[in-house]
Amino acid sequence: MRLTTKKSTVTRIRPARLPRGVDAAEWDARCELAAAFRIAASLGWTDMLGTHFSLRVPGRDNEFLINPYGLLFDEITASSLVKIDVDGRKLSESQYEVNRAGFVIHSAVHMASNHAHCVMHCHTSAGVGVSSQKHGLLPITQMALTVLGEVRYHDYEGVADAEDERARIVEDLGDGTILILRNHGTLTVGATVAEAFARMNRIERACRFQLATLTGGAEPNPIPREIVDYTAQQGRELSATGRGSGGKLLWAALKRKLDREDPGYLA
Repeated sequence: MRLTTKKSTVTRIRPARLPRGVDAAEWDARCELAAAFRIAASLGWTDMLGTHFSLRVPGRDNEFLINPYGLLFDEITASSLVKIDVDGRKLSESQYEVNRAGFVIHSAVHMASNHAHCVMHCHTSAGVGVSSQKHGLLPITQMALTVLGEVRYHDYEGVADAEDERARIVEDLGDGTILILRNHGTLTVGATVAEAFARMNRIERACRFQLATLTGGAEPNPIPREIVDYTAQQGRELSATGRGSGGKLLWAALKRKLDREDPGYLA
């Protein structure tokens, strides 16, 4: 694998020989997902081996790529990702297993929607902190207001290894794109890696800002209800339309930075 750079535009050259059973479309998807793990690691969105990102294999409704259970986010490469089916059974060779509890959550969301191509789940300090607060995400910052229309909640049921929890996860997510798993963490979905990543970035920052605002017991400055509703609607529109919709601009910028600093994810 080599990268050619011209005026900060990076052109990826596929390996001369792709891994067995991997076509060009799947390889590109692997590169996208591997990039997400590396960038997430650089942002501190990791819990050692404890969380997962998954992506539907292009053209394969019931096949998915997920991180191998045993590699840290900053070790993951395109070729090390594991291909699995909806029950978490391995479809590609790997010395690593797949964490069952991780895929119970992911498979539920993937199976419920043909548009949920990418699912990301995190246990950040901020995300877990807000998920453990009784009132969840509060309408006290602009970042929170712009995601409120997409946020839904799922009550804690223990470590997610029971298949019957799938239906409740799907029901609670409903038409949302961001799920706060109470006392647990956060989850986002997207039609692309960029979209799911941008949503995770927004909810993560909203949670961080909330914890910072509440630090020391200071009373938040109240925002009138009509402004809360108006800004939430603005957030839905910004997420769906415009040059930055779907996280395209943010994702492209983050990948350029990754290509400069850590191109090993393409192996």
